Amino acid sequence: MTKKIAVAKLDKGGEHFEILIDPDAALEFKMGKTLGIDKILIHEEVYKDAKKGLRASEQALKKVFGTTDVKKIAEVIIREGEIPLTSEQRRKLIEDKKRQIVEWISRNCIDVRTKTPVPPQRVENALEQARVSIDPFKSVEEQVQEILKELQRVLPIKVATARVAVSVSSTYAQKVKGLVAKMAKIVNEKYRPDGSWEAVLELPAGLQDVLISRVNDVTHGDVDIRIIEIVY
Repeated sequence: MTKKIAVAKLDKGGEHFEILIDPDAALEFKMGKTLGIDKILIHEEVYKDAKKGLRASEQALKKVFGTTDVKKIAEVIIREGEIPLTSEQRRKLIEDKKRQIVEWISRNCIDVRTKTPVPPQRVENALEQARVSIDPFKSVEEQVQEILKELQRVLPIKVATARVAVSVSSTYAQKVKGLVAKMAKIVNEKYRPDGSWEAVLELPAGLQDVLISRVNDVTHGDVDIRIIEIVY
């Protein structure tokens, strides 16, 4: 079977660099998989123009990368540069990133008019309506703030934190505490002499309904849990 060969490119420091790579392995590496650079590089050379066989000068390599070590340079080129993708690869990467972004927004944001969480499908519809561009290689955190600005043109949402008060009898105190500790930050808490537990919690506003529902399920409704405030 013939091995795939592609060119990864990077423009940096006023210079242009290219390396010959296995495109599938390079994509896995770029997406965070631990992979030896030897499995990615086809030739241990850094080019100015791979098609013409023009190598990058040592001076240019040292100026931009601070080294002439091809393997170290290749890692930078793959991480920061451009690698060729098939249309199917790009589509799948964008869909995966879109799903992560939708989950983040639905979990961390609320509708400012109703102060209620925004369902994932509504977020997804707004992304389509606003024609938001998603970068498959940037993390959710790197691009979500810009995406939110675009979404706010069609959807009245804001990142918010919910403060929730909970009070539960000794029968369910440990179960409830264990549950909420996985979903929220316990701001303050106290046990009463009878073993009952009360606390104030903070969590992403989009999770407030999920938290209340789960606590009610665990206690069969024998709990006092309420939202104190929404903090923007």
